Order: sequence, then structure tokens, then C-alpha cells
Amino acid sequence: MVYYQQNDILIRDMEPGDAQIITDGEIAQGWNQSIDKYLSRLKDQAEGRSISLVAEYKGSVAGYVNVYPDSKWGAFAGRGLPEIVDFGVLEKYRRNGVGSALMDAAEAIAARYADTVYLGVGLHEGYGSAQRLYVKRGYVPDGTGVWYGEGVCPQYGDCRNDDSLVLYLSKHLK
Repeated sequence: MVYYQQNDILIRDMEPGDAQIITDGEIAQGWNQSIDKYLSRLKDQAEGRSISLVAEYKGSVAGYVNVYPDSKWGAFAGRGLPEIVDFGVLEKYRRNGVGSALMDAAEAIAARYADTVYLGVGLHEGYGSAQRLYVKRGYVPDGTGVWYGEGVCPQYGDCRNDDSLVLYLSKHLK
């Protein structure tokens, strides 16, 4: 299914072949990545638990995002709220509107399920551009503090600034 098409950008459902393209693109830019994450997202999509999107820029796979309509993890787990998960744009396609188009599509899908959407964003510098994008789009911290893995990192608790250290943000859509 096509969710968005304008100028050089197309947003569509993720397909099996996209997983390797995205993995190879992330490895080429120095990320420690495995195809397993994308295969898992495709499985969730096939089983009706998520909507996995891919952005094409001028015909090349450029980015991805997933929407879980009733997420079972994170700060809003089990509340019937959609979560945006694993949003990314390959570096060579950034600054072309790909990220904004992906987020527009993800938020439109989320709005079909609830009036609020949430996401978790990593805290290290690798997430800097995503952090700024979310703030510009109106996302605000949920107030639970930082999470590490599956739970809140307690005050003065030990945690590591890796991809598992996140801050949950939410946005009112309607």
C-alpha cells in the first residue's frame, strides 16, 4: 500500500527485500546492525501487530518507521495507544524531507487508533537529529524519566548510555 507520494518521496509498506537494503545501508554508514530487527518488524506486520513503512527517495530505499497500534511495551504499554518504533533515515538521504514524510505517514496511521501517539528516543548523540525532529513536531516527555531496557532507570540507578537508554515522548494528534 502507498501512504504518501509527492515529488521525489514515496512512503509504502515495507517489503521483504527492503530489510537487506536497509541493513546494508546502515552497516555502510558505520552502524552495528543486523537484518534480524527488520525481519522481526516484517513478521509483526504479517501477523497484524504493526504497520511497517519504507520511504523511497528518487526510487531508492531511504528510510523506515513502524507503528504498533496497541503497543505492549514502554511508558504507555497496554493503554491502547499506538507507538512509533525504529524510525530512521539513511544518512545520505537526510535533509530531503524523507524523515518528515515518514513521520507524517506514521502519525496519520496512529491517528486511526487513538488521539495520542508515543515513542521512545535514545539519549546518546546518535539520536540527536531524531531528538530535535520530535521536539519540532510537538512531542513532549511523558514524565517517567529515562528508561533502560524494559523499565524506568531509578534515580541514582546504574544505566548505560547505549541504545537501550530512552526517554519516552508523546504527542496529542487530534
